[in-house]
Amino acid sequence: MASTPTQIDTAPPVTRSERSTGRAGDKIFAALSKGSGILLLVIMASIAAFLTYRASLALADNEGNFFTTFDWNASAKPPVFGIAVLLFGTVVSSIIAMAIAVPVAVGIALFISHYAPRKLAAPLAYVVDLLAAVPSIIYGIWGALVLVPYLGGLNLWLDEYMGWTYVFDKTQVGVARSLFTVGILLAIMILPIVTSVSREVFLQVPRMNEEAALALGATRWEVIRMSVLPFGRSGVISASMLGLGRALGETMAVATVLSPSFLISGHILDPGGGTFAQNIAAKFDEANEFGRDALIASGLVLFLLTLLVNGAARLIIARRKDFSGANA
Repeated sequence: MASTPTQIDTAPPVTRSERSTGRAGDKIFAALSKGSGILLLVIMASIAAFLTYRASLALADNEGNFFTTFDWNASAKPPVFGIAVLLFGTVVSSIIAMAIAVPVAVGIALFISHYAPRKLAAPLAYVVDLLAAVPSIIYGIWGALVLVPYLGGLNLWLDEYMGWTYVFDKTQVGVARSLFTVGILLAIMILPIVTSVSREVFLQVPRMNEEAALALGATRWEVIRMSVLPFGRSGVISASMLGLGRALGETMAVATVLSPSFLISGHILDPGGGTFAQNIAAKFDEANEFGRDALIASGLVLFLLTLLVNGAARLIIARRKDFSGANA
């Protein structure tokens, strides 16, 4: 039996200086990484401390209940202001945006990653990514000049056929400067973010999983349902939370489209409403020192709301991680 020739390692040996240089580089990189993480925590803590301090100055003199008062008269004597309307408008418009954007974004991501030919998938992915770079003020101008006028017919249709649901019952006459319009505009704005992240997650699905499902006779939809979606569930949740973060804090586009009013109404087609970011942008320049502290107090609530949303997303992802294929 012929013996196999032994392969001779001709690589030069690693010298002591090279080993020490490599170890020094690892230590420097580890220190820089750790320092970056600590710096991020310090910045977040500094922002929270600043918001808390300025908010406490305003809340100490507030004559109204900060969480249940509908009015915002921070410049009055005595000052009376609350976030009830702002919290309601922010949550409702964000829910509308997520309900519209997430299913559409997942569908676009699946089409680009698993259905579209390569010649079509690449340009389509580029166009979707390009939409994320459009400034929010451009979306706002487009929403005010195009979306608001053309949504009047849709509002009338929803009122006629869906008015029995109370939510789509239009009780006021006016242009479509409502929370429903804001939700649609926010959905268009967050669509590129959710689509891009979801697409990248779907492209990471192990090829063997898809081929095994096809070998068992599964159809294209069954492959997506059994292999792609379970693997990418955590990624889709993360993408949705990124989109929700932008929807919660969007300012200029909402301020351009919405007709602000300090009334809470379950009829989302009626003009009026308000959000945290829109109220801060609209009142910051004209507010006095105390009024700005009051606006900072509302900003603190938005800051905490964003942290709670992201924390909840992390918990959901951690619970589903073992079943999503992320450890494969």
